[in-house]
Amino acid sequence: MSLVVVAIALVGTFLTPLIWPGDARPGPLDVVLPLAAAGGTLLRTRQPVAALVIVTASVVVYYPLAAFDGPLIILPFVVLFTAADRGHLVAAISTGAAALLAMGLGETGDVRHVDDSVFLLITGWVVAAIAFGGVTRNRRAYLHEAERRAADAEHGREEEARRRAGEERLRIARELHDVLGHNISLINVQASAALHGLKRRPEDAEAALRTIKETSRETLRELRTTLGVLRQVDEDAPVAPADSLARVDELVAATGLTVRTELTGPLDELPTEVDLAAARIIREALTNVSRHSGVSTATLAITNESGHIVIRVEDDGPGAAYTEGSGFGLQGMRERAAALGGTLEAGPRPEGGYRVVADLPLNGAPHPKEAR
Repeated sequence: MSLVVVAIALVGTFLTPLIWPGDARPGPLDVVLPLAAAGGTLLRTRQPVAALVIVTASVVVYYPLAAFDGPLIILPFVVLFTAADRGHLVAAISTGAAALLAMGLGETGDVRHVDDSVFLLITGWVVAAIAFGGVTRNRRAYLHEAERRAADAEHGREEEARRRAGEERLRIARELHDVLGHNISLINVQASAALHGLKRRPEDAEAALRTIKETSRETLRELRTTLGVLRQVDEDAPVAPADSLARVDELVAATGLTVRTELTGPLDELPTEVDLAAARIIREALTNVSRHSGVSTATLAITNESGHIVIRVEDDGPGAAYTEGSGFGLQGMRERAAALGGTLEAGPRPEGGYRVVADLPLNGAPHPKEAR
């Protein structure tokens, strides 16, 4: 675009003497000043301020001192626009004002080169060139900011998606560990009992095998349900009812342990997330007793008081350290409690055995004892 404008200005300027009336001949200024203005215009993108000064000065000197008046005046408008567009608004305004002032002072003598209407027209073009350059710069900055915000928003959405995916993976891992891990552990325990019972008490072996059959079928149901969620398919797979404190007897019976249960306070109509988390913590704690304690008895106490569900699972077995296993069970229980604003403590009892104590607030409020 610059080359086209410069070519038009130079060709028009150098052809002016051919159509100019009279016998005037072009002087050095008729050649040097147009070439300087053209060269400055070609530098406008790399050195906008320098180009602005060179072109404006050349054109201001050209019209009163050169022998002919070519169309060189279009070049200052180009560099004024470029300077404003590149952010040099003060330089563009100062240079344009200085050029207009010089033109006005030059027209105060006896000889007038332009009349008032032409002067006003040139003034309007100067203002328009600067204003248009400022507008294009502001629009470009606005579009850049909009693109940046869109990119930031997209990045934020991606981060949120990754965060949610991570949380969902963690939730699925907890579900698989709490449900499938519990059932498989129970199958392992019952299989050991069946092996011992085959030689001594066949009726006990038969009962253990029936338990294995029912537990394995329940495990397949749970696995099928979980895979269905992961695949997002809508199928009529049999789904067992979700664990709940309202069915704590069924939960305890499924462990195969002899559990002394103590219930205090109402355990129905609890918030769904608290009810499920409490049931899963009980399931996991009793599974640990079955796998690690070395005994077949445990104590379960559930209390609903002051807006809190407090769960206590204890055993007096010799395997209280729970040195076997990956530790994901305790980690999952703590994560479930923490997700509800609660706490979970687990460790050996001073008198022997192992204890798990979970405190789950019903509304996310701290326990009164903690507040004190």
